[in-house]
Amino acid sequence: MTDVDAVVVGAGPNGLAAAVTLARAGLRVQIFEREEMIGGGARTQELTLPGFRHDVCSAVHPMALASRFFREFQLARRVELRHPEVAYGHPLDGGRAGIAYRDLARTADGLGRDGDAYHRLMAPLVAHADEVAAFTGGSLIRVPADPLTAVRFGLRAIEQGSPLWGLRFAEDAAPAMLTGVAAHTILPMPGLAPAGAGLSLASYAHARGWPIPVGGSQAIVDALGADLLAHGGIITTGVEITDVRELPRARAMLFDVTPKALVAIAGERMTRRYARALQAFRYGNGVAKVDFALSGPVPWANPDLRRAGTVHVGGTRAEMAQAERDVADGRHASAPYVLVAQPSIIDESRAPAGKQVLWTYTHVPKGSALDQREAITRQIERFAPGFRDLVIAAASRTARQMEQYNPNYVLGDISSGAPTIRQLLRRPVLSPDPWRTPTPGIYLASASTPPGPGVTGLNGWYAARSALRHSFGTRELPNLSAD
Repeated sequence: MTDVDAVVVGAGPNGLAAAVTLARAGLRVQIFEREEMIGGGARTQELTLPGFRHDVCSAVHPMALASRFFREFQLARRVELRHPEVAYGHPLDGGRAGIAYRDLARTADGLGRDGDAYHRLMAPLVAHADEVAAFTGGSLIRVPADPLTAVRFGLRAIEQGSPLWGLRFAEDAAPAMLTGVAAHTILPMPGLAPAGAGLSLASYAHARGWPIPVGGSQAIVDALGADLLAHGGIITTGVEITDVRELPRARAMLFDVTPKALVAIAGERMTRRYARALQAFRYGNGVAKVDFALSGPVPWANPDLRRAGTVHVGGTRAEMAQAERDVADGRHASAPYVLVAQPSIIDESRAPAGKQVLWTYTHVPKGSALDQREAITRQIERFAPGFRDLVIAAASRTARQMEQYNPNYVLGDISSGAPTIRQLLRRPVLSPDPWRTPTPGIYLASASTPPGPGVTGLNGWYAARSALRHSFGTRELPNLSAD
């Protein structure tokens, strides 16, 4: 006899996706979360002042509409997802900017001499955005369902991930836009992994948009939690699991934790070889985050940026590449890359009337204890003169404090493992089923597995599918729809 059929440790988006999938299959599921509220990297809280609701980690969700899990879960029917008129923008000195609309042609029209080159680069990927999502949204060692799209994607990633990345362009806006998206990976550039991530995210922007959930990212995890409860699942919060023996008996145990944590929790049940492989898993550099409460909208020098849900602040391609090289070499960049989200321009529930919330982070060496509020403020002020005067409160977290908030962010690494090509292939081991460990009944369901970081639910969904197959003997996938 078992107490439940399956337990899940960690109630972030991946843990919740795993629990929902198993509960929808008719299993008795219990999920454990060390914090008092579910959500992991998708919580929304008042971090600065009452009435200002900030996303604690993720804020904008380009992969929410690309993820097969969220499509089957029908997230768009459960959560109101709003699309800013501008998916993302990239300011340059002199009041210039690259503007990424959902309409690729409109985007290209604004890029001057580079418009045709940008359109030729992106059009085949935008036209096959679902195939791009399928190719990049799983283990990279499997044969792609659409080889032609995979080849087109790969050739473009090689171009934009090599010293040839500038040959296509004559001006600076288009390459800066691509680099700003690629820099999400916190890796030195040019490189194949950041180029692939950048092309994927850009193709989703033009094909699907980069939506913002009304009420904050918490709305996504609340929808997952509600579905789990509706199908008999149990959510236990405020309980930190440090040893597998603390869990109720179950036929399957799924862990939304890092390989480092899995060894600490369940290492005694693992083979020595597998435990060594998990211990060899490498974590990347970190982020330092600052949330601002503002008295009004950011006064971007380029007015089109005031309609952008996301703004990549870092100047030219060369400036951003230098900033990311500094971080990779263990230095804090003097002119850092800053990722900015402006959710309250489209979601009035996030701040009191007339006020705004602003979400920002910058990249720092792993384990950094340096507060980056001034560095971020100075870089935004460069492209939005007067920004500093609008700040009425701010909440700052160093990379070390990011890990204290969420242990999956080892030394501030929000990707739960460096998303290098090697570690995208071996995440955390080279296997056709990397979510399944050699220990029967134990599965890894975190962002440390394919397809890697991002609020997609896919990592947990794949782990749950593996558990259904190997621990419960079924290949039939449950219906996840909202009906």
